[in-house]
Amino acid sequence: MAFFGKYLRLVLGACAFLLVIAMSTPSGAQQVNPTASSVKEQQLLQELNRVQGRVSIPDQRSGVLEQPAGRDWREFRNVTLRWIGGIAILGTLAVLVIFYLSRGMVRLESGRSGRSIVRFTAFERFVHWMTATCFIILAISGLNITFGRPLLLPLIGFEAFSEWSQWAKYAHNYLSFPFTIGVVLIFLMWIAGNIPNKVDVDWLKRGGGLVGHDHPPAYRFNAGQKAIYWIVVIGGGAVAATGYELMFPFYLSGIEGMQLAEIVHSVVAVLFVAAMLGHIYIGTIGMEGAFEAMGSGTVDINWAKEHHRLWLEEENARTGANDARPQPAATAAE
Repeated sequence: MAFFGKYLRLVLGACAFLLVIAMSTPSGAQQVNPTASSVKEQQLLQELNRVQGRVSIPDQRSGVLEQPAGRDWREFRNVTLRWIGGIAILGTLAVLVIFYLSRGMVRLESGRSGRSIVRFTAFERFVHWMTATCFIILAISGLNITFGRPLLLPLIGFEAFSEWSQWAKYAHNYLSFPFTIGVVLIFLMWIAGNIPNKVDVDWLKRGGGLVGHDHPPAYRFNAGQKAIYWIVVIGGGAVAATGYELMFPFYLSGIEGMQLAEIVHSVVAVLFVAAMLGHIYIGTIGMEGAFEAMGSGTVDINWAKEHHRLWLEEENARTGANDARPQPAATAAE
């Protein structure tokens, strides 16, 4: 009996020893067998330093914590994107400052006539300002993601930067919805007047009135405004689509697809901001009388003659007016 008990203890000890060794051995549930004869080098590289765990939610793709493409994405976000954004935005600002110092504001050569004509209705101006306001907040909050940590954090400290970034994130997410609605309405409202034509080619050849003192004719929207329109429609649509994919992760793609969406979203966004800086410049200090079109909704007759003569002729033909009826410039057009 004593011999049997000793033998039993020996067997149990051996089993326990083998169990410990088995538990300490790495799991064989690898996606790639590096010793297989058919394995390819690219497969091994894709699995290098890949960290994937198990999750309890239905979507098992969220279990990927680290993968090779993620390192490339991090390099793009922390280095490449900052260079693209910095060059695009600061470069545009530098060009606008140089242009303003050399050209100055584009003045009305014939002065003001004291008569005005309706340029944009109240609804058109509401859509424009709603979209523009959302865009400005989205731009500031979005740039904070890319440039906030290296530029803003050292100035205001961790606590203030954390609070600001949290509210910026909320604003960025929620204001994306009215911005998208605004882009769709802009597309529908002005598509008829923004189809390129031969007049736009001549307008571009003559510098659009920004170079020298030439005033090439244009319809309601000139070639420059049409370019801004399509930037808003295409660029706004791209940042909206990719932004919603990032807001609702793993619905349309895995982590690799979301990384691609973030790259497209960020690059289009910084180029969008750079283009809008030029639009804001022309609509404010760049051209006399331009802001009134979206401010009060009316423009001076002489402004319309110099910058949109073909449109003014169409309006006169439509209303049967010789020019335009006298109207106080400060009266908002409905």
